[in-house]
Amino acid sequence: MKKFNRRNFIGTSLAGAASLGAFQSTNADADATTDPQTSSGNPCNPRTHEAMPTRSFGKTGFKVGILSLGGQATLEREGTEAESEAIINRALDLGVNYIDTAAAYGRGISQRNIGRVMKTRRREAWLSTKTHDRSYDGSMRLLEESLKLLQTDHLDLWQLHNIQRQDQIDQIFGQDGAIKAMEKARDEGIVRHLGITGHYEPLVLLRAIRNYPFDAILMALNAADPHYLSFRKHLLPEAQRLGMAIIGMKVATRGRMLSTWTPPPVEEQPARMATPLPGTLTIAEALRYNMSLPVSTTIIGIDNVSQIEENVRIASGFSPLPEDELAALEFKTLPIVRQGLYFRRWDLGA
Repeated sequence: MKKFNRRNFIGTSLAGAASLGAFQSTNADADATTDPQTSSGNPCNPRTHEAMPTRSFGKTGFKVGILSLGGQATLEREGTEAESEAIINRALDLGVNYIDTAAAYGRGISQRNIGRVMKTRRREAWLSTKTHDRSYDGSMRLLEESLKLLQTDHLDLWQLHNIQRQDQIDQIFGQDGAIKAMEKARDEGIVRHLGITGHYEPLVLLRAIRNYPFDAILMALNAADPHYLSFRKHLLPEAQRLGMAIIGMKVATRGRMLSTWTPPPVEEQPARMATPLPGTLTIAEALRYNMSLPVSTTIIGIDNVSQIEENVRIASGFSPLPEDELAALEFKTLPIVRQGLYFRRWDLGA
């Protein structure tokens, strides 16, 4: 991987903006104690191929485990340093080889927690983060922060975070938009691949991936998805056709889709998420549903080490569900569609 001075890169890039003005298994023999990077520069966790099925990560040449670690839940909470490091280390030990985070998660806490582990185990995991800023300068500043907190000299995937509306796309692709920051970082070898993420409205993302050759897309998919503004119906087929790496998220919607979830008093919940109902699925059902879709991997946030151990066990024994079983799980979510999809666009009168 190309070496660089992080501050010089960011400083030069920001100055340049001002002057422009108008302008399926892993290698079983890989040794984690030596440099396991392939000729394509992909990381390698030598435990992944034994731990769970793997799939191609789009056109990148990377083989990703079907279960990956999301950077929310415990990892984004203040004062969870020890618990977060234990979760991340255990995930890597169990064969997880993909970690997702974002500059916005815990206002940097998630990246900082992940970075303490990446300092010594960077070669074992594909590392993805996101920019929520739509401008060139703002995204460059977030990139500098991300690299510093994650304690790395490069990102495997840098993504546009939570795209909801066409005006955001217009700004990103405008004169001083974030896409120029992403392309410069990629051209300089600081970022290897570019992606886009969202969970609000599928048609905006559909237009975006048709108009720009993103390498990857992170989209919200779960058993409630087919009931309203379905990403599986409107977005997933096109991402497949384009050969993109596809990452599924919101598999259990912060636990709210699970029968083990006990709702706090409604008045103590955020208004857009408030519900008196427990979920209707087990974690095994939720994960197996998502893993049965044509996605590269599924990310999920983790509260404690026992959860990542349980989730890896589910992934290890996974076999795809037939269509009738997928339909049955979708039916089970009918009473909890709103809480399972609280992040969707609900201003359409539904």
